Amino acid sequence: MKPALEQVSKLQNLDMRILELKREVAQLPKQIAEIEKQLDAHTKKLDAEKGVLSANQRERKQKELDIQTAQQKISKLKDQMLQAKNNEQYRAFQHEIEYAQNEISQSETRILQLMEESEPLEKNVKAAEIALAEERKEVDAQKQKAKAQTAADEKEISDRAGELRQLLAAMPPEIKQTCERIRKKHNSPQVMAEVVDGRCTACRIALRPQHYQNLKVRDEIFFCEACGRIIYYNPPTQVVMS
Repeated sequence: MKPALEQVSKLQNLDMRILELKREVAQLPKQIAEIEKQLDAHTKKLDAEKGVLSANQRERKQKELDIQTAQQKISKLKDQMLQAKNNEQYRAFQHEIEYAQNEISQSETRILQLMEESEPLEKNVKAAEIALAEERKEVDAQKQKAKAQTAADEKEISDRAGELRQLLAAMPPEIKQTCERIRKKHNSPQVMAEVVDGRCTACRIALRPQHYQNLKVRDEIFFCEACGRIIYYNPPTQVVMS
């Protein structure tokens, strides 16, 4: 490859590497935000499951209090029943006692239902708490890794930028201006492309036969007539059979 093309190739490689690193630096916070979003969703789900479990436990306590209240009421009614003056009063006390006993029975049935419901809820909450704790550790590790990667990328960007400045300072002004024009035109660091089988590998358009022939034999810089990039040709390697 011609010395000028070697400089352009180095320029292109440095530009591409810097662009790649900048994209990685920009992408890392988005990746962290995404895993934090998932963590937040799992935390909210766990909070919801804890809320259901807490509601179950509150209702059980309330039913237990209802049973105590009904039992106290029954005890008082039985005492009052002994003082009934006639059958009508006696039957009225008896009816209230039966009603309170029915309330106790319903509360006991509901407590059994709540206990059955709470068992899988408790298991789910415990499992979710363990999984969430592990996920938090993983998120923290990912954040530390991203922080370290960002620092490494930024250092390499600085190093590569220094190399790029040195290279640009050593390049002939006309080559430097040409590269800058091509970069601006395509909004891309790819300013040169290899020609393979008569086609520019950047735009995939075939060169005119004479243009292709001149590229292969003349010692000068050629441009793709379609995309305007600097083009070069690598002759096939000759394998010598022994």
